[in-house]
Formats: sequence, C-alpha cells, structure tokens
Amino acid sequence: QVQLVESGGGSVQAGGSLRLSCATSGLSIRSYAMGWFRQAPGKEREFVAAINWNGASTYYQASVTARFTISRDDAKNTVYLQMNSLKPEDTAVYYCASGIPLGWSARSTSSYNYWGQGTQVTVSS
Repeated sequence: QVQLVESGGGSVQAGGSLRLSCATSGLSIRSYAMGWFRQAPGKEREFVAAINWNGASTYYQASVTARFTISRDDAKNTVYLQMNSLKPEDTAVYYCASGIPLGWSARSTSSYNYWGQGTQVTVSS
C-alpha cells in the first residue's frame, strides 16, 4: 500500500520559514517526479512546486519562485519543500504527490497518482 505522509506544517508569522517533508512508503520515489500542491479554504488545489525524477529539473509557481525550494532524497524516500519569506497568502493545506510514470506534466494535478493527506500551513501578518 502506497502512503505519502506530510509533516512540518504549522503556524508562523509573515517572513518566517518552514520546511515540509513528505515521507513515502510502499513506493520507491526513485525514477518518479514529485510535486507539492496547496489548497486554501474555498479555493481549488493549485500547483506549488515539482521536481523531476532525477532532481535535475525543478518547477515553481510564479508566486513562490525564489522563496520556496523543492528537493528530494531518494535514499530516504522523502521530498522536501523549504519555504522562506512566508506570506499570509501562503496559508493553505499543503499536499505532496507522486508523478505518473509516463506523460507527466509538472503543473497538472492529473499527472499525479498518489497523494498525501496534507499538512496545514498558517502564516499570520
């Protein structure tokens, strides 16, 4: 059974930092792209960041570029999202997901087949 478990969320003030982790079991993330998405209350789930199968390419939503960094540790089956200079508009539930083996498109939710349960990030002004 494949499981993705996010951790590291919490409440911070604007300008603060958090590091999210996504630990997987039942799935070796090696050779799979991984992504982070978020969903704020009343809004649709949106793409945040993604990393390709070997870590050579990363992708970001324009609003988080230069503030967020996605990385992966295949030996630990874990993906990370370092979030710096957080803003109130970053408040959301953050989800990690594993990419489909073929035809993956970084920003599309339909390109991910396994999802975690999410972790709450709250940024106060």
